Amino acid sequence: MDYSEDSALLTRLLAGDESAYRELVSTYQGSMRAVALAIVGSRNSDEVVQDAWLAVVNGLKGFQGRSSLKTWLLTITANTAKTRLKHNRREVLLDDLPGPHGTVGDDRFADDGHWLLAPHEWHQDTPEALLLQDELRECLEKTLGSLSTLQSSVLVLRERQGLELEEICNLLDISLSNVRVLLHRARLKMFATLEHFEETGQC
Repeated sequence: MDYSEDSALLTRLLAGDESAYRELVSTYQGSMRAVALAIVGSRNSDEVVQDAWLAVVNGLKGFQGRSSLKTWLLTITANTAKTRLKHNRREVLLDDLPGPHGTVGDDRFADDGHWLLAPHEWHQDTPEALLLQDELRECLEKTLGSLSTLQSSVLVLRERQGLELEEICNLLDISLSNVRVLLHRARLKMFATLEHFEETGQC
């Protein structure tokens, strides 16, 4: 959402428009859950998101628009998750579990992120066309589920939610270099799954 959409939605929210609340939840629930998952893991992420929504509802009148609505919501979620984490005395683990098909080598990519050596036998297929196949989508979701919590969250926040790397750093309290490493490793595992599927037709 841009600033004008944020402003219009905020006006509707403050007026008590129930459809505005539904729109807010449907638009940002996924992003909020990804942030919570990255900080507290799957066991407590739903509770964190629920607590964050309560904080959002209670704090709407105090929202001053110094950031986008999305940034405000995700910051509340991150702060709620960090409070829960301190309360539970848990630490975020930077584990690096292997994907089901390993990873493709770094030598496959140029510095700008483009392929040096394209995946085997892509022919005229584009990644967009391949992603339309249900089998591949299921394989990619399985690989996403096999990633460490932080790798998965960074990938989802960047690729699905469209957050900038700096925003992810701030939300997860990790360095930019760590975000880049986590994102790179997650992408390598996803590409390995894609390549394996293209070569074998199996997950």
